[in-house]
Parts: sequence; structure tokens; C-alpha cells
Amino acid sequence: MHTRQSLTLSSLAKSIDAQLVGDPELQIHGVATLKHATPGTLSFLSHKKYRRYLANTKATAVILTEQDATACPTAAIIHKNPYLAYAHTMRLLYPLKKVQPGIHPSAVIDPTVQLDPTAWVGPLAIIEGSVHIEAGVFIGPGCIIKTGCRIGSYSRLIAKVILCDDTIIGSRVVIQPGTVIGSDGFGYAQDDNQWQRIPQVGRVCIGNDVEIGANTTIDRGSLEDTWIADGVILDNLIQIGHNVQIGEHTAIAACTGISGSTKIGKKCLIGGDVGIAGHLEISDGVCLAAGSKVTRNLHGPEHYGGVLPVDRDPLWRRNIARLRHLNELAHRVQQLEHQVKTMIWNGQMDEIYKEATPDI
Repeated sequence: MHTRQSLTLSSLAKSIDAQLVGDPELQIHGVATLKHATPGTLSFLSHKKYRRYLANTKATAVILTEQDATACPTAAIIHKNPYLAYAHTMRLLYPLKKVQPGIHPSAVIDPTVQLDPTAWVGPLAIIEGSVHIEAGVFIGPGCIIKTGCRIGSYSRLIAKVILCDDTIIGSRVVIQPGTVIGSDGFGYAQDDNQWQRIPQVGRVCIGNDVEIGANTTIDRGSLEDTWIADGVILDNLIQIGHNVQIGEHTAIAACTGISGSTKIGKKCLIGGDVGIAGHLEISDGVCLAAGSKVTRNLHGPEHYGGVLPVDRDPLWRRNIARLRHLNELAHRVQQLEHQVKTMIWNGQMDEIYKEATPDI
């Protein structure tokens, strides 16, 4: 999906708004780590633990901060945020291939589909009726687009992506292989010893500039829609339940599960293997450590984390309630220890002991 370009250091520095120290005509054709770089490649230094590789790097140029530039043995591209500059550089050196318009002969497309002539539909793709596909869309091999879906301009479904009925995809969305969007939510009512299925009649609506990892699933809403707002990034193997709402520019790492009807705010950072119960509200800017289990609303842009082993429910609830006061209890113990030490120092403990044990 990517091509490789070559750039001069002067054009690169100008493109990423950086200062160049070195020969502006030197050519860069790839990116590598400081340790494994070779002539013609660019490297970057964004973490102090890798500074030990700088002196001996074979890179033609290195992106780094002004503080590190004095130790750089090669051409230096100075930027206040080297990792961000590296990200921009990668997009320049490895741009996405342009979509070649057309339809593969093995694709099956319903005659009612509105397909922009600049879009591409790959081998063995299936597109059902009343689907609307805008300009520059890439539909990879084996994708299935079911009835009533809409796909915004320049979105890319890499391979074997399934969009169930009436799913809405915004512009410039990237969906990796094996993802399923719009499947039925987990909605059942218990009737004595059996489950009665509840029809799921909402949709999934994906905003613009969203990226979704491989084998992630997003359930359609039960009555209202499941919403993924603009700029959200989702890793592989994430499960998002029905009616979940995720705010703009939130990032979620792999193997996280979000139960139905939970609302997650903007610019949240959610680590891998996080479990979030249903019908909760998580405020803007919340950060959740990997493996955290969330069972209550979280307010304010704070960092949270915590996991406890499973136990019988009444005992588990009591332990959780007490655990929340653990810091307060530790502080009180410290105060008591200080008071006891002070009393010993002042000779008061003997008097207290005599008062407490008068008959001994």
C-alpha cells in the first residue's frame, strides 16, 4: 500500500519545519534506527536510552533536538519533537499508493450501487444494493459491503472487511483486514431457561480520519447508533459493544473490550486489555493503564489503573470499597506511628501503661 520516495535534506527539513545543519543536497531514501542505519538512510533520536548509539551511527542524517545536535556526527535535522518529525518524514518517504480506478472482474456489484468512477473495487469483493461509495475509495480483496452502507471519500478497506447493513463510514478512514463493523450487538432477554434475541436496529457511524486495526469488531446499536467520532484510532482485536460512543481523537490499544452503552470522551488514552463495563461515562482526557478493569464512571482528565483477582461478589465489593481508602489508611497509620514515637521520646508511654494496667 506504500511506495518509496527519495528526498534531499533541504526539501525534507522544509517540509517538516525543521532546521538543517549539514549538506542540503544529501539524498535520503529510507529510515532506520540509529544502531542499524546505513548511508542514505535517516534516523531519529527521541528517547535518551538510545543516545548511546548516536556517536557511531552510519545514518546520513538524524532528527533530534537542539540539545542533542552538538553530539551528532552526521547532518542534523533539528526539531523540538523528533518523534513527531519522524512520523511526518515517514509519510513523505513512504506515501500511500494512489488508488487506481476500476473494478476487478471477479467483484460482484449490485446494479443499484452508486460507485464513484475514481474508486477501486478489488478481487472477490461483494457490494450489495443501495450502497454509496465516494471518490477515491479503495475496496480491497474479499470485502463485503452489505445493503445501505455509505463510504466517504478516500477511505480504504484493506482486505476482507465486512460492513453490515446501513453502516456509515466517513472520509479518509483506514480499516485493516478482518474487521467487522455493524454486526448485531449482544442483546438478549432471559425467559426462564432460555434466551430471547432482541433485534438490533441501530447503525454504526464512523467519523472522518478514523483508523481501525485488524480483526476489530464494532456492534451496531440496539435502537440508537454506535458512534466513533473523528480522529479515533483503534488497535487490533478490540470489541466495541452496541450503542457505545467514543469521542474525537481517543486512542485504544489491542484486546480492549467496551460493553454496551458506555460513553468515552475526547482524547482519552486506553491501554491494551482494558475491560470497561456497560452504561458508564468516561470523561475527556482520561488515561487507563493496560489491563485496567473499569466498573464505575470516571470523571476528570486523570490517570487510572487497577486489577484485582476474581472473588465471590459480596467479598469482592467489600474489598474494593476498602481498597479505595488504602492511601488514607496508610496516612493515618503514619500519623499514629509518629505520635507513638513522640510519646516514647517524651517518656509518656510508661504513664499510659500504668494507667491502663493499674493492678499489675
